[in-house]
Amino acid sequence: MKKEERIRKNRHFRLIYNRGKSYSDDILVVYVFKNRSNMNRVGISVSKKIGKSVVRNRVKRLIKEAFRINKDKFKVGHDIVFVARGKAAKSNFYDIEGSILNLLKKAGISKEGV
Repeated sequence: MKKEERIRKNRHFRLIYNRGKSYSDDILVVYVFKNRSNMNRVGISVSKKIGKSVVRNRVKRLIKEAFRINKDKFKVGHDIVFVARGKAAKSNFYDIEGSILNLLKKAGISKEGV
């Protein structure tokens, strides 16, 4: 993911949490907020409740990769924050990818016919 496609600042996360719309399942929670750019920006939050650093970093890598592979399937112009739930620690790549696709489809970000 390119530097300009990432959400890193705490104030940006808080803005998206407060003003964005959330969608959830048993693996992930997704917050979506419309931005004024021609790209999607992505932030990932994994709590210490999920596990130790090795587990948290693995979950972050899986979310990043699942989003990267499928990013051409989504409409542009949104800030997206993924928050991992407890079940994410035991999930494999395909579970996380399915969760992302399902939640962003619920959010109305998926392109039609893809």
